[in-house]
Amino acid sequence: MKILGIDSSGMVASVALIEDGITKAEYTVNNKKTHSQTLLPMLDEISAMLEDDMSTVDAIAVAAGPGSFTGLRIGSATVKGLAAAYDKPVIPVPTVEGLAYNAWGSDRLVCPMMDARRQQTYTGLYEFTGEGDTCVMNTVLDQCAVPVEDIVDKINELGRPVIFMGDGIPVFEEYIKNNCKVDHIFAPAHMNRQRAACIAALGEVYMKQGRIEAAEDHAPVYLRMSQAERERKEQGVADQGHDN
Repeated sequence: MKILGIDSSGMVASVALIEDGITKAEYTVNNKKTHSQTLLPMLDEISAMLEDDMSTVDAIAVAAGPGSFTGLRIGSATVKGLAAAYDKPVIPVPTVEGLAYNAWGSDRLVCPMMDARRQQTYTGLYEFTGEGDTCVMNTVLDQCAVPVEDIVDKINELGRPVIFMGDGIPVFEEYIKNNCKVDHIFAPAHMNRQRAACIAALGEVYMKQGRIEAAEDHAPVYLRMSQAERERKEQGVADQGHDN
């Protein structure tokens, strides 16, 4: 099975191709360029290096959110266009689950943390059970947008060793060190950010479970309103108050 993976949910732009359990290529950039500038050239580069036509993939997996509103829209539009052009199914992979999959096989609780701004984090809790081919990722706490205090309190309540990862760590590391009461570590550089290979690998698992959708049905999952939507809502409340 050949799966194309795309992740543009945060600062990282990443594309990867896996085939029959092997990562054939992965291109990841963590820079200030916008994803609209990077995704298609990265896909073209992988295709050229592999001398492989992307129309031969079985499905396209995408980090479906939460994350950067702009990044998710760019990733979604790219995937919808490719899937429609090649008549391929889309595999929506929750961003936080894809990030957690970096720690495949860990005996610790896995806590991905993305910086959601406004003193919140996109996060969740996951664990791996089984060994070898039977190892699976299980959800302990589904992805959510919460204050960092809430997720640390939940981890303390569970009382299990944990590994943290994600772009929220530089923002919340000091709080975690001061308030997390269980044994905790922070993931190293090669596994602490989004990777399209993880999206593709987990996408393959989900495809076998039938968790696919048509290109026209795909839409990002935001978990909360954008800043513009919040401002419109707040302005509407203010206008109502003025009318009264």
